Amino acid sequence: MNLWQEFRRPTSISEAIEDLIKAPGPAIPLAGGTDLLLDMKQGRHSLAHTLVDLTGISEMNVIEIRQGVLFIGAAVPVSRIIDNDLVNNNARALVEACSLIAGPQVRNTATLGGNVAHALPAADGTIALVALNAQAEVAYSEGTKRLPFLTLFQGPGKSAIDKSCELITGFYIERALRGQASCFKRIMRPQGVALPILNCSVWVYREGDRVKDTRIAVGPGGPTPFRATETESFLRNQAFSDAVLTQAIDKLLSQAKFRTSPRRASADYRQYIVRDLFRDTFMTTWERAGESAK
Repeated sequence: MNLWQEFRRPTSISEAIEDLIKAPGPAIPLAGGTDLLLDMKQGRHSLAHTLVDLTGISEMNVIEIRQGVLFIGAAVPVSRIIDNDLVNNNARALVEACSLIAGPQVRNTATLGGNVAHALPAADGTIALVALNAQAEVAYSEGTKRLPFLTLFQGPGKSAIDKSCELITGFYIERALRGQASCFKRIMRPQGVALPILNCSVWVYREGDRVKDTRIAVGPGGPTPFRATETESFLRNQAFSDAVLTQAIDKLLSQAKFRTSPRRASADYRQYIVRDLFRDTFMTTWERAGESAK
C-alpha cells in the first residue's frame, strides 16, 4: 500500500502553498515526518495523494533576530535549536524541552513546526512556547499572518491550521531582558523512548524579591495546551516567598483539568506530582531570573 502518490519538494513558501492547493488529491505538508509517517503507516492518519516536503525551504530553516525578536523557522530540526546560542540566551525553556524529545536520531529529523502542528496538549516544544508567549507565523495564499500561539489548537490532535492551504512557517519569541528567565522540566516514564507523564514550563520576570510577571504552562492540563492564567494573576506583583508559592500551587490545582492516560498516568497521579514539578520548575526559573538581573 502506497502512503502517497506524488512527492513535491518546493523551495519557497509560496511554491509550497501552491503545491498544497493545486494537488489533485489530499495533500499534506511534511517536515521531519517522525509523527506523521508513523501515524499514516499505523492507520491513525488518512493517506495522502501528495506529500509536500518543507525541508528545502530556506525561509523555514533559519534562526535569527528579526526586528528585535527571535524567529525560529518551523522546519528547523530540534537538534539545531538545542545548539543555537540565540535560543539558549533568549528561550532556555525551549532548549530544555527540545533536548528531551525522543532520542538523538529523532531530534536530528523532527522539527519544531511538526511538534506544534501535531497539536498534542502536552508536546514538549508546545508547552515551552506557551510559557514563552510565542506567536506563530502562518502562510496562506495571500501572504503571511502572525497568530497568538494558543489559537493554533482546537483539541487533542486537532490543529486550527487548514493543512490543505496553510502552513506554520515559524515562531516569534521576545528576547529576554535583564531579570527574565525560563525553564522547562518534566516527569517521564521510560518505555523504549521516554514518554512524558507531565510537562511544566515557567517564564518569570523578577524585580528584586518581587514577581513582576510570570507565565506558566502545564501539559496535559486540558484538551489544548494549558496556561495557568489564574496562578499567573495571583503571583503577578507579589513579594515572593515559600508561602506564596504554596498558595500558587493551590491555584494551579483548582484550574488545571488533568486526564487519565492508560499509557502514561492517571489523572489523580498527575494531580499529585504536579505540586513538586511546578515548585521545582518555578524555583529554578526564579533563581535564573535573579542571576540574569545582576
